[in-house]
Amino acid sequence: QVQLVESGGGLVQAGGSLRLSCAASGRTFSDYSMGWFRQAPGKERDFVAVASWTNLRTYYGDSVKGRFTISRDNAKNTVFLLMNSLKPEDTAVYYCAAAFKRVGVLPTAPTEFGSWGQGTQVTVSS
Repeated sequence: QVQLVESGGGLVQAGGSLRLSCAASGRTFSDYSMGWFRQAPGKERDFVAVASWTNLRTYYGDSVKGRFTISRDNAKNTVFLLMNSLKPEDTAVYYCAAAFKRVGVLPTAPTEFGSWGQGTQVTVSS
C-alpha cells in the first residue's frame, strides 16, 4: 500500500485558484499512476484527473478540462492538482489515489485505485 496525505484545500471565491498536493510514501512512487477524485455530499465519488506512472500522459474529467492541471514530481513523491477558474459546483472533498502501473488505458474508475488519502475539503463560494 501507498500512504497518501493531501493538503492545500480551503475556502476560495468563485473564479479563484487553489493548488492541492498529495505526498506519497511507502512504495516506489514512479510505479504508480496518480489520480484525483472528488465527492460532494450525497453524491458519488467522481473522477477528476490522472497522471500516468511514466509521467507522460494525463487525462481529465469533462467538468474540469481546461481549468484543472495535474502534475507530479517523482523526485519529491508528490502529485499536484492546480485548480483555476473555480466554480461553486467544484465544492467537494478531494481525494488523492494511487493505481499500480499498467500498460494501456489510464485508470479512471475508483475501483482501479488501491490506495487513497484521507481527503481535503475544497469550498468555492459564489
